[in-house]
Amino acid sequence: MKSLITIAFLLLANFAFSQASFDYAPSEAHPFGQPNPDAPAQIKDYEPLIGKSKCQSFSRNADGTWADPVDMFWTFKYIMNGMGVQDETLKSDGTHSGSIRQFNTDSSRWYVHYYTNRVANPVLSVWEGNLEDGKIILYKDQPAPNGTSGDYRITFSDFTDDSFNWIGEWIDKTQSVVFPTWRIECTKKL
Repeated sequence: MKSLITIAFLLLANFAFSQASFDYAPSEAHPFGQPNPDAPAQIKDYEPLIGKSKCQSFSRNADGTWADPVDMFWTFKYIMNGMGVQDETLKSDGTHSGSIRQFNTDSSRWYVHYYTNRVANPVLSVWEGNLEDGKIILYKDQPAPNGTSGDYRITFSDFTDDSFNWIGEWIDKTQSVVFPTWRIECTKKL
């Protein structure tokens, strides 16, 4: 009798799961997903980035000059049935990375968890921030190489229907010293 009850429960659970609605997950009709209307309104902060973009990544050399650009594709999509955002970069130099982006209603902040194929960290780096004056600005506490207290600031800006820009900068705690270390220029492909 116990096994009959277990089988009935499993069949009922399977039926209930199969009836669940995942209308906002990536699909053939919406390959990058859709924002879930039950998600915080801030889910649409990333709307200008959703899709696949062709980009050029520029980083600083050790001597402070800018290195030659690296071609890359940057894809943003809604995940978790439209409750979060994920991005993935594929770079021609073999460096690939991504982030999971979730908005926390308790803190009213985005939390962005970053990962890369270059290092498998047991704990992911986390940036936090918000949409401010038409830019997505995220911060992570990070001292300068000489030990000066500061942050690494990431800014998405200059959104149009077919492009956007990104910049990573080290800034001191007063935000009077700003040193750009990485920038990315993107054109929407799809």
